[in-house]
Parts: sequence; C-alpha cells; structure tokens
Amino acid sequence: MKKIIFYSYLKCSTCRKAAKWLKNKDYEFQLIDIVKEPPHVNYLNLALDEYSDDKKRVFNTRGKAFKNLNIDIYGLSRQEIIQLLLSDGKLIKRPFLIYEGKKVILGFNEIEYAKQFI
Repeated sequence: MKKIIFYSYLKCSTCRKAAKWLKNKDYEFQLIDIVKEPPHVNYLNLALDEYSDDKKRVFNTRGKAFKNLNIDIYGLSRQEIIQLLLSDGKLIKRPFLIYEGKKVILGFNEIEYAKQFI
C-alpha cells in the first residue's frame, strides 16, 4: 500500500474534492488538519524543492491570511518562508499531499493526481 499523507482544511471545498477522489479510487491516506498541525519542516522543504520555479506556489494566495500579509515573498529566505508557513497553516497551499514521503502535490488536479498514483 502506498503511503499518502493528506494535509487538509475542513472548510476547503478543494480539499474535500481531493479526499473524495482518493476515496473513490480506494486510496488510503492519513488525514491531518493543516491548521492545527502544519506540515513538518522536511515536507515544506520538499515542497519548496519541487516548486522551486516559483516559491509563491507553496502559498495559499487566494486565502485571507495571505492577503492580509504585506510581504514580498520573493524577498524572503527559504528559512523565513518556512517559519512563515509554520506560523499559520492557512498560508499553505492545500490540499498538501505527501506521496511515499518523497513527492509533494499541492492543490487538486484530477489529471495530476491520476498521473502520480498509477
């Protein structure tokens, strides 16, 4: 069985769609509330590595928490970004899925999920 860790926010409709997709495909996953328990530093580092073309993609840019920030993300160091993300789970793009401990998938796209889980 493939190990899937699924960080989600209960009120997030995209998270609910992704969880439903996983359940319909009979994937088991560990569900974690991203607000109560943000992803570990090593997972955030992995996400920043995978989305290194634009570090802003790791942020939930449409959320109120992000919009209330008056910060230039591109001016921050990697460590500052990680500290910021750990300070408020609502800042993190969700769902935040870790597959087999070495692949991070941000957001939900049915085609991308299907490609990853074949």
